[in-house]
Amino acid sequence: MKIKEILKYNDHRPWSIPRKKWNFYQEWNNAIFLHWKVELKELSKFVPSNLQIDLFDGQPWVSLVAFTMEKIRPRNFPHFSPVSNFHEINIRTYVKSNNKTGVYFLSIEAGKKIACRIARKISKLPYRYSIINRSFNAYNSINSDFKDSLEIQYDFNQSKSEITALDLFLTERYALFHDVGNYINEFEIHHLPWPIENMELLKLHFNYQRFSKMMGKGPDKMHFSSGVKVISWNYNKY
Repeated sequence: MKIKEILKYNDHRPWSIPRKKWNFYQEWNNAIFLHWKVELKELSKFVPSNLQIDLFDGQPWVSLVAFTMEKIRPRNFPHFSPVSNFHEINIRTYVKSNNKTGVYFLSIEAGKKIACRIARKISKLPYRYSIINRSFNAYNSINSDFKDSLEIQYDFNQSKSEITALDLFLTERYALFHDVGNYINEFEIHHLPWPIENMELLKLHFNYQRFSKMMGKGPDKMHFSSGVKVISWNYNKY
């Protein structure tokens, strides 16, 4: 689907698409979603006080999303595979700010050093480099500086289930908020609804010590998605 067609499809959004021209195109492909119910008191330690933690039926959630970023490029420029294609892991929670619901990254990693440097410079997001490898049904990473490691083995479950309100809460997010000093940077994004599939988790080794109190047990919910084509805008600071 072409970008113009994606931009026209917006009935699923909770607010209108920005009127200004978009700035970046990217694809988030073959995404693994692992979701945990967490305690609000513990989560609050990691979220800036000027962002409101979003709740589903009174419960906060944290998600690990492991996917492959592809074809990221600025508007009017082609993508360059050595920079634009890389594996990414983010650990995120769900927040409200500026009358919008979105996500806040507790951690964000990329599998290429040059991609991390460029992303930090352009977006100000705290990308860090990790060694990340994936195969057909496995996703692995290690970060020696933070002593973080991740190993996922999974299989596809061909059965389909109805998409629930919780599924939408955990996946359909069209803003990202990040704190830089005393400011909040707000990023707007747009894509078609995530195509969600069931998956079976065969193995999970999750070693991020700072999140062990929240994510020490197995996930409460999981999804797999073939991916989405994403349009994004430069951040607004407030």
